[in-house]
Amino acid sequence: MKPEETVDFHIKFTWQSIVKMYNDVAVLHEMTMATGYVLLNIDQEKGTPSTSLGPQMGMEATSLSRILKSLEEKGWIARKKNPNDGRGVLVRLTPLGLEKRAQARAAVIHFNQAVQSHLGAEKMKHFFDSIQEINAFISNQKIFNNVP
Repeated sequence: MKPEETVDFHIKFTWQSIVKMYNDVAVLHEMTMATGYVLLNIDQEKGTPSTSLGPQMGMEATSLSRILKSLEEKGWIARKKNPNDGRGVLVRLTPLGLEKRAQARAAVIHFNQAVQSHLGAEKMKHFFDSIQEINAFISNQKIFNNVP
C-alpha cells in the first residue's frame, strides 16, 4: 500500500498544511499556532485551571508549561491561585491576552468559513460524519485485536 492510499497519510498531510497555514498567520501577530491554541482554550471570564489545560488540548505537560511561561512573560496571561482549590492555579487572560485570543479566534473562523464556502454544506456534512466515524472506530480499540 502506498502512503497516499492510507487514511493516516491524508489526515497527517492535511494537519501539517493547516499548522503551516496557521503559523504563517500567527507570526504576523507575534504568536504561533500552539500559543493561539492555548489562548483559545482559556476561559475568557473565569480562567482555566492549569491542570485541565493539557488534557483538554491533548498537549504534554512539558510543552504546555513552556508555552504558559512564554505567554506569561509576554503579559498575555496571569497565573492566580485558584479560589476553589488552594493547591491549584488558574490561568487567566490579561487584556493583551484577550486581544491575542481574538486574533487567533478570527483566524480559525476565517479558515473554517473559507473551507465551508469552498466545499459546500453537503461535503462538509460528509467530512464531519466521516471523521466522527473514524474517531469512534478508533475509540472502540478493537482494530488490532486480530492482527497477526
